[in-house]
Amino acid sequence: ISLNIPSCAKVGLVGRTGAGKSSLVLAILRLVELAGGKITIDGLDISKIGLDDLRSVVAVIPQEPVLFSGSIRFNLDPFNQYRDSDIWNSLRRTHMDASVDSLGMIVEERGQNFSVGQRQLICIARALLMRCKVILCDEATAACDVTTDAHIQSTIREEFSDCTVITIAHRIHTILDSDYILVLDKGEVAEWDSPSNLLADTSSIFYSLVNSNEMEDEVDIKN
Repeated sequence: ISLNIPSCAKVGLVGRTGAGKSSLVLAILRLVELAGGKITIDGLDISKIGLDDLRSVVAVIPQEPVLFSGSIRFNLDPFNQYRDSDIWNSLRRTHMDASVDSLGMIVEERGQNFSVGQRQLICIARALLMRCKVILCDEATAACDVTTDAHIQSTIREEFSDCTVITIAHRIHTILDSDYILVLDKGEVAEWDSPSNLLADTSSIFYSLVNSNEMEDEVDIKN
C-alpha cells in the first residue's frame, strides 16, 4: 500500500472480505506494528512517537459503540483533562445535551440505558472533545435505523469537516459524498479516485461492488 491522503480529505474505504480494510485501521492505531514501511501524519513517522501521543490525535468511531459503567463525565473525560463547559459543548454539538441530565448522570454497563444511536453520539462527542484531527470511522451507523443513520451521518459531516476522515463502508450511500474512494484488494491498493470517476468506469472494482449485492444497504461487507 502506498498513497497520500490530503489533509481534511474524506475517504471511503471499501473492499471484499479479507481485502485488508481492518488491517489498515489497526496499523494506523499501532494495534499491530508494521513489518515494513512506514505511516506518517503530517510528515511525522507514527512509529517514532508514543502511543498516548498518537492516539490523542486519532479517534475511532466504532460500529459497536463502547461505553463504560460510570458517569457521563467519566465516559467522555476519564482522565479529567477538560472543563465541564468543554464537555457540555461536545454534547451540544452532537445534540445529546437534551438527553443528559448532568455530567454525573450514570451510564449503566455497556450503556444499556441509552439507545444504540445515543451511544454512538456519545462516542462522537468523545472524539470532538479530544479535538482529534484524524477520524477512523468503522461505519458508525451500521446498527442504526434509517432516521438515526441520517442524523449521525449529518453530525459526522458537519462536526468533522476540518478533520481527515477514513470510513470503512458498509452502506454505499454513506461514502458517495467522499472526496476519495480507496478500494483494497488482497492487501493492495486496487483503486484510488473520486466516487464519480470510479462509477463512470464500468470496469472498476468499485463499480462492480456498487452494482452487486455486496454493497447494498443493510448488507455488511466488513472483514
